[in-house]
Amino acid sequence: MKYEILVLGSGPGGYVAAIRASQLGKKVAVIEKAEIGGICLNWGCIPTKALLKSAQVYNYAQHAAEYGVKIDGSVAPDLTEMVKRSRDVADGMSKGVQFLFKKNKIELIQGFGKLKPGKKIEVTAGDGKKTDYEADHIIIATGARSRELPNLPQDGKKIIGYRQALTLEKLPKSMVVVGSGAIGSEFAYFYNSLGVEVTLVEFLPNVVPLEDEEVSKQLARSFKKANMNIMLDSSVEKVDTSGKTCKVSIKTKKGMIDVEADIVLSAVGIATNLEGIGLEDVGIKTDKGKVEVDDFYQTNVPGYYAIGDIVHGPALAHTASHEGITCVEKIAGLDAEPLDYGNIPACTYTSPEVASVGMTEKAAKEAGYDIKVGKFPFSASGKASAAGKKDGFVKVIFDAKYGEWLGCHMIGENVTEMIAEVVVARKLETTGHEIINAVHPHPTMSEAIMEAVADAYGEVIHL
Repeated sequence: MKYEILVLGSGPGGYVAAIRASQLGKKVAVIEKAEIGGICLNWGCIPTKALLKSAQVYNYAQHAAEYGVKIDGSVAPDLTEMVKRSRDVADGMSKGVQFLFKKNKIELIQGFGKLKPGKKIEVTAGDGKKTDYEADHIIIATGARSRELPNLPQDGKKIIGYRQALTLEKLPKSMVVVGSGAIGSEFAYFYNSLGVEVTLVEFLPNVVPLEDEEVSKQLARSFKKANMNIMLDSSVEKVDTSGKTCKVSIKTKKGMIDVEADIVLSAVGIATNLEGIGLEDVGIKTDKGKVEVDDFYQTNVPGYYAIGDIVHGPALAHTASHEGITCVEKIAGLDAEPLDYGNIPACTYTSPEVASVGMTEKAAKEAGYDIKVGKFPFSASGKASAAGKKDGFVKVIFDAKYGEWLGCHMIGENVTEMIAEVVVARKLETTGHEIINAVHPHPTMSEAIMEAVADAYGEVIHL
């Protein structure tokens, strides 16, 4: 049972690394204890976006008259069918990865893998049988799970994590969502849009706290406009689940406030899956729940590598995928380039959507840059007006001295599809005037990028 590369975990880091290794002529196997495709395909990115699409369709149906469309009869959300569609989409994507494994002659080993010295992994199958597998190189890609706080123990019924939030059997009347990062904000938007009374609790001063402050404030306005209750600078101290509903005690700047809700969704981040996988047996170093690696994901023990959520960096699917490719290409002897962690886009699929890359305005100022800032509101966009989606804006930040594009922050309809232009432009060290002089199609939402850049340089036309 000898391979050139063994990958532990089949998420967007693991399966992409395996496929790239196979493309480079390596004999590869992937070890997976659960669903193929990991959390992203089965319990994260994909099924969540399917649910959000259902919410969007429901929202359009509710406002059909605004678009000149008459709907006779009532329009109501069917959570059971929404969840079924979401699970079907996830299942289809997982099967797609299995097809890619067969196409690329990658062996799939089902079971729980535990690292052993000597570049080996012991796999325990479902029937308890243990088998050792050996490889020249082992890539650890075990991912992460919902983080649990001591005062928010998840029981799967009244206090839930993202897995249960994806598969509720019926709509609750009310819900408290703890944490307003991407996961919390997306679920808060989804359930609020279906008529659930949602209270979103955030410990920090802004929702989506990693985003530019102006974006955070705009999203909060949009949420409040949709009748969502937002509680900032607040923390859930305890939840009493002994009654029919949850009694949530929330500490605010004004004192303690009790909120009743049918369900509490804990969305306070993730915890890495490092327990019981043999790191200590091999001697692999960790720091604050993350595996220590070099620029090409080699651990301190030769022949063992780590990628994805279990290493330092943004815990994002696309980050894990690129780490996997970089790792494998370095192993194969290619001239691999270290990943630029300053140019990784982040997306939140609420309505309006949020997308960003690079420095926020605050971070750029704190770093000592003299900056040029440009902003273009979608209220001035012909395409946004035609779509009836005028909330939001595009904001760009440039270094005034050398013209480096330091950051871009967007909030609005379909901005998650627009941010890639900025990522590529920054990668190519494109100047602001090159963006201005590149003809953007009209009418499109993406024109707003060009207009925002033009605003930074005092050349904006449509403001």
